[in-house]
Amino acid sequence: MTNTAHTQVVQKQFGEQASAYLSSAVHAQGTEFALLQAELAGQGSARLLDLGCGAGHVSFNVAPLVKEVVAYDLSQQMLDVVAAAAQDRGFTNISTVNGAAERLPFADGEFDFVFSRYSAHHWSDLGLALREVRRVLKPGGVAAFVDVLSPGSPLLDTYLQTVEVLRDTSHVRDYSAAEWMRQLSEAGLHVRNSSRQRLRLEYTSWVERMRTPQVLRAAILELQQAMGQEVRDYYEIQADGTFSTDVLVVWAER
Repeated sequence: MTNTAHTQVVQKQFGEQASAYLSSAVHAQGTEFALLQAELAGQGSARLLDLGCGAGHVSFNVAPLVKEVVAYDLSQQMLDVVAAAAQDRGFTNISTVNGAAERLPFADGEFDFVFSRYSAHHWSDLGLALREVRRVLKPGGVAAFVDVLSPGSPLLDTYLQTVEVLRDTSHVRDYSAAEWMRQLSEAGLHVRNSSRQRLRLEYTSWVERMRTPQVLRAAILELQQAMGQEVRDYYEIQADGTFSTDVLVVWAER
């Protein structure tokens, strides 16, 4: 699939569901918000890029702590939701810009921080996007990435990627910790530290949020029941399709 074709898939998938992501508990809540906020203590003059901002939850959590937040996303409809919600919440320091992670329309060294949450698995070229992150960060600038983590095991990885793309055809890849570390290093970013979290995904809201077609919802449930006990145990698969997965939080510096 070409980058242009993938861009169209992403825009269609998320444009139609923009408002659902604003109210999504999975996206609006998370222990990682406290980590992001702690990093910004005393950074009131900073400029921050929320990369792949979705419905703007990172932007809303960090806006009170910095001078300016640029909410950046491939979906203009998603950005429209962010702009309206920012106005409703009184955030005058949030602006929105449309574009792809692999082609950031910003000058070199323009940002003190780049934060990205649950976006990287949609990027068509992770390495190129990370090189762009390094380019737009100031020397000594900090990047934080939060995303679903592949366990690395071939069996567990194959299952995860399969249910992800059945649920959402804009999915590209959930990367393993080793893949993240290699890509960050190759992009010229220094990994400061990383941590893991566990995320529970309630099946009905998970598929409703993407308006997954019924035939693909049924395929996910059939696949879950057909997998061996190792997969079912690792992902804590429940009878109703609800399951848990790993999340990586990684900090890097230019």
